[in-house]
Amino acid sequence: MNLTKAELERYSRHLLLQDVGEAGQQKLKSAKVLVIGAGGLGCPILQYLAAAGVGTLGIIDMDVVDISNLQRQILYTTTDVGQNKAETAKKRLQQLNPLIQITAYPFALDTQNALELFGQYNLVVDGSDNFATRYLVNDAAVITGIPLVYGSIFKFEGQVAVFNYKNGPSYRCLFPDPPKPDEVPNCSEVGVLGVLPGLIGSMQANEALKIILEIGDVLSSKLLVYNALTTQSITLDIAPNGKTIAQTKAMGKELKQMNYQQFCGMETNNMIKEIAPEIFAQNIDNYSIVDVRELWEQPRIEHKNVIDLPLPRIMSEAELVPKDRPVVMVCAKGIRSQIAIEQLQQHLGYENLLNLTGGMYQLSKVLAK
Repeated sequence: MNLTKAELERYSRHLLLQDVGEAGQQKLKSAKVLVIGAGGLGCPILQYLAAAGVGTLGIIDMDVVDISNLQRQILYTTTDVGQNKAETAKKRLQQLNPLIQITAYPFALDTQNALELFGQYNLVVDGSDNFATRYLVNDAAVITGIPLVYGSIFKFEGQVAVFNYKNGPSYRCLFPDPPKPDEVPNCSEVGVLGVLPGLIGSMQANEALKIILEIGDVLSSKLLVYNALTTQSITLDIAPNGKTIAQTKAMGKELKQMNYQQFCGMETNNMIKEIAPEIFAQNIDNYSIVDVRELWEQPRIEHKNVIDLPLPRIMSEAELVPKDRPVVMVCAKGIRSQIAIEQLQQHLGYENLLNLTGGMYQLSKVLAK
């Protein structure tokens, strides 16, 4: 696969590198990389892989651009708010490099489509932000036999590793069991330093390029942990677990029957009653509303029945939560409100609490229609 004149000009700085050269650039042109998520990690991953000349890029993300994303997801602008991330990212990346092929998948990765999608690529880079997707991505990568570049972020700290590379360990070798849902909240619940996903995503892109170019020391069998506050990093060894990897490979067709939400404990507690945003919006006058977000979080619910009671104060000021009428608990995405309900039900015997499914994130979509 020869390089065109336009490619020779565009990638000249790669061609000057002895370890890359024209042969390496041809490897990049032949590579097919699927990026999971076009958010905080996905943006720098996609920008650098596209700029480097990776010939075929796939982007899967069902989410839309939110104004709160722009603090760190610098691939997007204010005019993109409300647009699908995968499709918007494709448009931006084609402007960055029109010489590569980009496919946008504006839907969620799930057990029904994962194996078919992965089979079309020879490397996957995970920029997801939840454990259910990470385990699905790992399992699909192991089953299809392609390497996985992993990254995650939390407040001021990030992690990078390469899994399923030349008989190396998988994600399940490092994390055989997921944490409980309330143990590791995502950035929409606890925040993240804006530059951190740029740093970690760039490291992921670097690992992807090393794998494609077959140069350097790939971060396989190791986990790099970076702290943005101290500018220090540590590298931990990961031992492969042959039994775990074999069990994952044997899943095959069973993957479509897997329930990763249940495996990661993300399905709502059966003791917690949910209310859909559509039903809530139509009957809002019938409920007391307890907003457990911090007071600065936007948008707010402008209604006379709203009680602002951030989660850290929920037990000490529980007397503010009525027991004599239905109460809808609200937060950003339905996680903190679920924790609040569990505490009130378990310790104070509340029986009248409803969790707003998807929190303000989903309610805002309903109200915008």
